[in-house]
Amino acid sequence: MLEKALRGTKTYWAWIFFLLALFGVGFLFYMKQLSYGLGITGMSRDVSWGFYVAQFTYLVGVAASAVMLVMPYYLHNYKKFGRIVILGEFLAVSAVSMCVLFIFVDLGQPFRVMNVVLHPTPNSVMFWDMIVLMGYFTLNIIIGWTTLGAERKGVKPAAWVKPLIYLSIPWAVSIHTVTAFLYSGLPGRHMWLTAIMAPRFLASAFASGPAILILLAFLVRKISRFDPGTEAIQTLAKIVTYAMITNIFFFVLEFFTAFYSRIPGHMHSLQYLFAGLDGHGKLVPFMWTFVVVAAIGIFLLIIPRFRQNENLLGIAALAIFISTWIDKGMGLVVGGFIPNPFEEVTEYFPTGPELMITLGVYACGLLVLTILYKVAIGVKEEVGA
Repeated sequence: MLEKALRGTKTYWAWIFFLLALFGVGFLFYMKQLSYGLGITGMSRDVSWGFYVAQFTYLVGVAASAVMLVMPYYLHNYKKFGRIVILGEFLAVSAVSMCVLFIFVDLGQPFRVMNVVLHPTPNSVMFWDMIVLMGYFTLNIIIGWTTLGAERKGVKPAAWVKPLIYLSIPWAVSIHTVTAFLYSGLPGRHMWLTAIMAPRFLASAFASGPAILILLAFLVRKISRFDPGTEAIQTLAKIVTYAMITNIFFFVLEFFTAFYSRIPGHMHSLQYLFAGLDGHGKLVPFMWTFVVVAAIGIFLLIIPRFRQNENLLGIAALAIFISTWIDKGMGLVVGGFIPNPFEEVTEYFPTGPELMITLGVYACGLLVLTILYKVAIGVKEEVGA
């Protein structure tokens, strides 16, 4: 089936070469980082996780969100997801590949990644995060490729695939739960030291991932003869609506706990993010953008006639994507480091090289996604014909 990715229009090949060029630029900046060190980034002793880990955290949620298609389709026989479930599985593969790359570039010396393999440490959450991520990647690529091949041949998938599908459902929840444990298990960071971190991660994941999938479904419908289905898209929109409302509810709970208890350690990070602290407030405009854009997205989704208008639904999905990315991609990670345990503020903002390396990783992930979607759409069009 891979040969379908080798045939395409001039626009398709222009997109492929654009992504390769962007990846090449990012790789050149990465070589500069490899030579100079992580001092080329905006990270410091006080803020040791920055833009790379923020993207990793966000994309783990995007990957986990595939379960919102797999579970209704395979467990509850919701046939409307039959045309779109493969898009969710391949989105998960692309997201996990970017997660791995972001950890790779964040390590500084790339050979350090072998320490997890050569010196496994079961009492480390990082070790289990590697296990669940690589396992989830393997499950999705095997399930997606095998079921797509069976669909092309007009037969049922092999019997051994079904146990893997059932296994992938709790595994999807586990990848973001373990990622949440990386944060909530750190006693020196008050903003992350909360039992609700894992539920927050899952709620935001089940909002952001399906929102991205809605945008991809609209794009697929526009550039190909394959239609993922209006009812499937509308069901995804309802999932995004409930998940985003739950995500905001959890966020408000954090505010209540921090400010009603008046515990300084819990209050200061949120103060820094939304009002600034000790004259520092680089992230304040971003966090208020998150609030406004999230409100717009929920407003458009919660009213049925707006949600059923696909132009407005596209705007709503984009708003949810942007707002969750700001919240989890910058606010959560950076905000947890400020102030430091000595109540001092060391601000962080990504540097130019850091942004270019990030774009390079996203280009690589989009290249993987483009190839997988080209194969999937090619098969769907072939079967439909």
